[in-house]
Amino acid sequence: MNLDELRAVLHTSLAPRGAAWLATSLDLVGRDSTAIRALFPAAGRHCGRGPLAATSPALGGWTIEDAARVVLFAAAVDVADELAGLYRDGSAAEQRALLLGLSHVDVGARGFPLVVEALRSNDPRLVAAAMGDYGAEVLGDAAYRHGVLKCVFMGIPLAGVAGLGKRTDDELVRMMRSFAAERAAAGRPVPDDLLARVPGLSRQDS
Repeated sequence: MNLDELRAVLHTSLAPRGAAWLATSLDLVGRDSTAIRALFPAAGRHCGRGPLAATSPALGGWTIEDAARVVLFAAAVDVADELAGLYRDGSAAEQRALLLGLSHVDVGARGFPLVVEALRSNDPRLVAAAMGDYGAEVLGDAAYRHGVLKCVFMGIPLAGVAGLGKRTDDELVRMMRSFAAERAAAGRPVPDDLLARVPGLSRQDS
């Protein structure tokens, strides 16, 4: 899902008043990146908070405000300079949108601290968003493995974890087997999602 496709999906989800607000806001952030400080939090109020009208699996679970914020984020000049402040001062919904946007906007290494902070949180929305394409690209092996394991522990579907097929290694499989054994020893079920998506792990390991 590229930005043009995201904009097209968003357009079909916006009421005329929301579309007009977004068009004006995109013009403002395109001329002055600091305008995003006020516009980013306001996106939900003006554009809506309902589910995005999308059929793409890549946008599963996205809301209209998620998409509007990512589009705003992508349009802002020098947006990397605003990244840390937006995340620090933002609500969980705003932080989630920033994390989603990292996979659509080139901010270099400036987004890495946001991913690290999100993976320390106990908010499944932030953890799931942190394990998107950007997170899969910038996280080191150990951090990526722990991110995957945290998703399993929190019940976050592994289908949404980027790079899993490419980055699964022997150590991750070992960690998953250990997790499965701990669950079984405690009399708790091993998630089917884990069994289905992590190569080398079978129900026998539990």
